[in-house]
Amino acid sequence: MNLKDLFKPFTAWKNLLAEPVPIKKPLERQGAPRYRGFHKNDLEKCIGCGTCEEICQNAAIDMVPVEGEETEEGDSGLRPRIDYGRCCWCALCVDICTTGSLTMSNQFQWIDSDPDVFRFVPGADEKYWDDEELGYKKPDNYELNNLDRIEMEEMEPEKRNHTFLEIVKGFSKEQAIQEADRCVECGICIATCPAHMGIPSYIKAIRKGDVEEGLRIMYETNPLPEVCGRVCTHKCETVCAMQHRGEPISIRWLKRYIADQVSLDKYQEIMGTDNLEKREEKVAIIGAGPAGLSASYYLAMMGYNVKIFEALEKPGGMTRYGIPEYRLPYEELDKDVEYIKSLGVEFQFNTKVGEDITLEEIHKDFDAVFAGTGLHLGRSTKIPGAEHEKCYQAVDLLREFTQGKEIEVAERIVVIGGGNVAMDISRTLARLQNKQYGQVQLVTTSLESEDIMPADEEEIIESREEGITLKPGWGPKEIKVEDGKVKGLKVIKCLSVFDNEGRFNPKFDQSENDFFAGDMVIEAIGQGMDISYMEDVELTERHKVKVDENYQSSKPWLFVGGDIVKGPDAISAIADGHKAAQGIDNYLSSKGEK
Repeated sequence: MNLKDLFKPFTAWKNLLAEPVPIKKPLERQGAPRYRGFHKNDLEKCIGCGTCEEICQNAAIDMVPVEGEETEEGDSGLRPRIDYGRCCWCALCVDICTTGSLTMSNQFQWIDSDPDVFRFVPGADEKYWDDEELGYKKPDNYELNNLDRIEMEEMEPEKRNHTFLEIVKGFSKEQAIQEADRCVECGICIATCPAHMGIPSYIKAIRKGDVEEGLRIMYETNPLPEVCGRVCTHKCETVCAMQHRGEPISIRWLKRYIADQVSLDKYQEIMGTDNLEKREEKVAIIGAGPAGLSASYYLAMMGYNVKIFEALEKPGGMTRYGIPEYRLPYEELDKDVEYIKSLGVEFQFNTKVGEDITLEEIHKDFDAVFAGTGLHLGRSTKIPGAEHEKCYQAVDLLREFTQGKEIEVAERIVVIGGGNVAMDISRTLARLQNKQYGQVQLVTTSLESEDIMPADEEEIIESREEGITLKPGWGPKEIKVEDGKVKGLKVIKCLSVFDNEGRFNPKFDQSENDFFAGDMVIEAIGQGMDISYMEDVELTERHKVKVDENYQSSKPWLFVGGDIVKGPDAISAIADGHKAAQGIDNYLSSKGEK
């Protein structure tokens, strides 16, 4: 400290004899244009994320229910209530607001003898300053959080369309921490996630550098983190609060980051599953897909003796036999499965229930049964020519390719469908075309226009990058066959896919048509289920298996989940398996009490 700093406080003495400037009628004084007065909130823009409550250092904000504001996807239904006995007008709540709904008027005059009135919900409780335009708003280009995602590195299109190596490289530690820093921990994502994963908590664990804690949090609701870290439909990201002023958090890639950091040999040590207490009851699982694997994990954690019956030679269901390795390397799927095996879960492969063994025979040896056999049957358009031997089902080809069988690859191919399965078979065949012919000549067409195609946006983008021609908005009319050979697909313009009530009811313009040349046609318009092994089980109007809130079917000992109940979606199937495991535990525990 120098002498100037030492004597600086005494410079205020110059005002000692200055003429005072009294403010006449102070209650009529106008606040400055950006004065931080009482709060305003646009209830329609507000999503009730609660970041304002979290950042308030004086606990002046509480999130409360408000009449007329309903809880829905992406909106908690809660709104901030301000307590002006605590508020210090710092405006951090305005600066952090994820939607920009919260602002401050420049009004500061509010006189009342009742102290309770100074605790109110802006936007819901009418105030005289509600229409005030002046006041504090978050300045432009002023952000407390980075709005842009950390870019995920991928293999270049010209390299990846020749190989089945994984195309997404994953986050480094530094990238993961930077992306995790963007999260405001609002928790709105939890409600949208079918498994209700503790997303903010495991992202916080990344920020703290504690991936083991992150793994424990994920396993509370999802025992397939390697799978979901790669192929989850990440519905949570569609409601992320950060998307309202920037890009949503890369929740899926952060989940993958945690799972990738921990080696399999450390799982039991981290999860504390070295010595699980065993029970006498036995539970059979039919199907080693996401639903069956999830149910088996949670049942094993409860101490039950679990055995999985699987029709194919390896576990994973559609995640192995329907998703190509460039999206989900099977060694990562195996990592999830091996941990489940380590808990004592037994697997019996190449055993199709209904053929090699009946459901009733299984029931004789087990106290309860869970079925999650998925959607492994293709659906046909049934248009003229669909019965031709060169017209294939996408699910059949994907399964055969995964099994190492040689599949036919024509020089020109047409794929019918706009979902992820259509993209998966298109991208698989495009790679094989490149290998065999040195070029891609593949057209993928769908009823849906591109803006409503059910495939993930990244699948659509990456398909184009890999040389696939996408033709959305066309309906298949006929597979043209000449001299016994497929020549291509005749299509007509699709005007709409759904009616006003949201039901599938496509409308076409017969006068507008096109033709896509091809030597083979692949149908990828959806999948069906084979539940012929379940006799006398009650079905819903949509011909899915009917279950109650515990996933218990009309047969009390039979629980059902996954795609044959709802879906298709891996994370939903995982959630079903978890809930069904709890239902089975309740069922068997209640039997033991009788």
